[in-house]
Amino acid sequence: MADLLTLRKYETLSPFEIKDELIRLAKKPSRSTQRAFLNAGRGNPNWVATKPREGFFLLGQFAVTETHRVLDHPAGIGGMPKPDGIAARLENWLEKHSDLPGADFLGDMLKFAVETFDFEPDAFVHELVDSIIGDNYPVPDRMLVHNERIVHEYLMWAMCGNPRPAGKFDIYAVEGGTAAMCYIFKSLKANRLLFPGDTIALGTPIFTPYLELTHLEDYDLNVVHVRAPQENRFQFTDEELKKLEDPKIKAFFIVNPGNPTGMAIDRETIAKLTTLVKTKRPDLMLLTDDVYGTFVDDFRSLLGELPQNTIGVYSYSKYFGATGWRLGTIAIHEDNIFDRMIAELPDDHVNALDKRYGPLTLEPRKLKFIDRIVADSRDVGLNHTAGLSLPQQVMMSLFSLCEMMDVEKQYRKGCVEIVNRRVWSMIESLELKLDPNINYDAYYGLIDFEFWARKNIGDDAVEYLKANVHPLDLAFRLAEDHGIVLLNGGGFEAPNWSLRVSLANLPDEAYENIGRGVRTIARGYRDAYEASRTGD
Repeated sequence: MADLLTLRKYETLSPFEIKDELIRLAKKPSRSTQRAFLNAGRGNPNWVATKPREGFFLLGQFAVTETHRVLDHPAGIGGMPKPDGIAARLENWLEKHSDLPGADFLGDMLKFAVETFDFEPDAFVHELVDSIIGDNYPVPDRMLVHNERIVHEYLMWAMCGNPRPAGKFDIYAVEGGTAAMCYIFKSLKANRLLFPGDTIALGTPIFTPYLELTHLEDYDLNVVHVRAPQENRFQFTDEELKKLEDPKIKAFFIVNPGNPTGMAIDRETIAKLTTLVKTKRPDLMLLTDDVYGTFVDDFRSLLGELPQNTIGVYSYSKYFGATGWRLGTIAIHEDNIFDRMIAELPDDHVNALDKRYGPLTLEPRKLKFIDRIVADSRDVGLNHTAGLSLPQQVMMSLFSLCEMMDVEKQYRKGCVEIVNRRVWSMIESLELKLDPNINYDAYYGLIDFEFWARKNIGDDAVEYLKANVHPLDLAFRLAEDHGIVLLNGGGFEAPNWSLRVSLANLPDEAYENIGRGVRTIARGYRDAYEASRTGD
């Protein structure tokens, strides 16, 4: 077992920083040459969506021919694609190249998008072609016109579920969920919706940056934990939700489905939260990070249930195997409390905001909160260069359209089958007997080692362990002895003796090895306990 003092120095670090040390230990040469390095500490999926990618790269080839059509300079210089007749040219080009991967998808995609959204074909294709070339700044800066309509429809399926909320959402295309978090925190402060010293609530356990950002001196927020205990199947209890009735709590941030728990908020709990907001806290700001919602059947986000109060964050990274693309969205309903709260600020704050956003518009008080986020993401002065890069927005459109065209949801079924196969392999390896849970996304697993150990090595051994061994020892022992990297659950405000397992990024057979490694560590702890009794 690792030295207690050595492990204590890691207590203040984020699990994602501890991970680097665990990786170093896991990669060290082992006495056993058979030991594999298994890094289940980061949720980067090891699958990719192929159809939209085939379409993307083929579309790029067509786009280059369009540049040559405008200007074909011998020095390798092309011109900017022109819209007139471009849809017909794409159709003809695809017919000539029908044998290439992506041709069928692009042809079907063009027809589907034009019919579904009543797009003018040349305008739509020109947006795709000019954007994939990347020869212009994003205009509009918040999001391309056709892309926003496409993504809006995709988010209705991915995040909102049924019943579909009335009205529409304004969407900002951003560099992944990471950028969304940073921009939202920054704008909530800049627009006097959150001040240093204010109180917010976090639904815990939660993705660690939400814990860490709140304590930065930039924000310096007081945090109330609204806990979803394992004993309640990681759902918020009535007692915990009651905390939100306190008017001092200005905002409630959640990750749904949870990270690290993998559990989506069930319909019953959403109904309770909805009643609370509508009857007691209509002023409560909500932020929901719904990256993993696509892995849960009949998923329902707060964005769909409480659209006026909610900022929605979504990333394409996990579902489409696209972490490197950095594709995310911020969605805010056109009728929202954020705009109303800004309009009702005291005069001194309103005047300060007039000065902040005055260079952007002659009527800064009419500037929507979503457009303030866009400006703040570029420190206002660089608003004219804001926006997600255009090739990224094309990929976002193609991912969204591919999913919408998949009426039978074969792609989704495949992704869900992959992660569920892995989690049940690990569960069986841990010799656990569990029933399936319809709210579980199976993207991450949380191994509650204390709960498991009490059943397998006994209460006395666990009490000895808690009195004499640091909880981080479990993660360090797995890394050093077995080459297995898992993140410590305590860093996510999960139980201290727990481990987060990514079920997305390793081969299927690895998860049986992870379960076997945990069992071996447990036997070592039991042996240490029994040796201590012999010593007595």
